[in-house]
Amino acid sequence: MKIAFTTELPQEGFRRLVQRGLTDWALVYGDNSTWQDAEILVATFDYRVPREMIEAMPQLKLIANFGAGFNNIDLETCRERGIRVTNTPQPVIEPTAELAFALMIDIARRVSEFDRLVRAEEAQFGVMRNLSHSLYGKTIGIIGMGRIGQALARRAKAAGMRILYHNRHQLPDEIEQKYEAQYMDFQTLLQDSDFVSLNLPYTPEVHHLIGKPELGMMKRSAYLINTARGAHIDEAALTEALQSGIIAGAAMDVYEYEPAVSSALLTLPNVVLSPHTGTGTWEGRIAMCENVTDNILAYLDNNINLMNIVL
Repeated sequence: MKIAFTTELPQEGFRRLVQRGLTDWALVYGDNSTWQDAEILVATFDYRVPREMIEAMPQLKLIANFGAGFNNIDLETCRERGIRVTNTPQPVIEPTAELAFALMIDIARRVSEFDRLVRAEEAQFGVMRNLSHSLYGKTIGIIGMGRIGQALARRAKAAGMRILYHNRHQLPDEIEQKYEAQYMDFQTLLQDSDFVSLNLPYTPEVHHLIGKPELGMMKRSAYLINTARGAHIDEAALTEALQSGIIAGAAMDVYEYEPAVSSALLTLPNVVLSPHTGTGTWEGRIAMCENVTDNILAYLDNNINLMNIVL
């Protein structure tokens, strides 16, 4: 059985495939067409798998996506062809929440901004210079209180923050009590939060969830954090809000037209930018490879209860 990979990944995460005798691997790139007869495709979240690619693989039975999201895959074609699709939601939880929290600290305490000034020898020292804001005592509004949102809430609680959240559905009492989190409607969350963090999956229904009207509801002192998907935010509206002081700042790991980053955002001092590294730790990458392996072996053993099934 052949397994095709869209991207070279750490082989140590796939040792169990080798132990199982699954060593016929092929990479998808260039003029190499040996991948087209693969039965399993390991696709990474940054690699599009459109209809034409799926149709070029007549033996394809499983797409084991490397990532929590799956909007890189044409699910409709997979549905038509009866192709299983899995993802790796568990390993991404802690690294992504960790980065979201790091971005909050960075933008509030002006870490990256000060780093640039010191390196350029433009920093001015003094008791009442270089002031920033603490997270302690502030309110965070988490939009999308799933596993990543809850991992972020755990960190925010430890930092002494008040936690608001908005979901499609309110969480059970025991979860709210665990994080001391309060459910809010969308508009009230935007109005009351000092930090608004986007931690929800992307669907067409939440395209430009944050646009000009929503930014106008936020405090002028508020910060917007996005480690979810770039298309959640209307970047043109965000740029205007940052330039005009509608909100204080933003910290982003994902972008509307990724991998392109708006040239306007690059020039703003009140923005922290990261190149989609939410899950980008060595530990996280190995764990994601292991999770892909789990899904492949469960598929081969016809044990769908052990698979992270998307489709």
